Amino acid sequence: MANSDRALEPEDITRMFVERANARDAAGAAALYAADAALAFPPGQITVGRDAIRELYETLFADTPRFEQEAPLVTLRSGDLALTSTPPKDGGGVRVQVVQRQPDGSWLRILDYPELGRVTEK
Repeated sequence: MANSDRALEPEDITRMFVERANARDAAGAAALYAADAALAFPPGQITVGRDAIRELYETLFADTPRFEQEAPLVTLRSGDLALTSTPPKDGGGVRVQVVQRQPDGSWLRILDYPELGRVTEK
């Protein structure tokens, strides 16, 4: 895998996700997640595992307009874990991800909550 295919810093994942989403590359976007990652999407549901995330993105990317890059907030790191986040351009809530450094030094998402603050708890 080429370095350009891997997130070398936690903040790279968000940029790479937007690039792959706009290319409608569901497999490439899912490759940014650990094999057992959990994604809080669609709202009110949890999608678990890279394969299920890829399937979700195949459907989502077919019906979604272009994604925009969002300015990252401060990344919090502790050892091989990092918390990354971005405020959506529409000002609603925040997008939050926990990423983990892999043995090869790259980073993958393990938890992703893309619409935190928009979901109403039951």
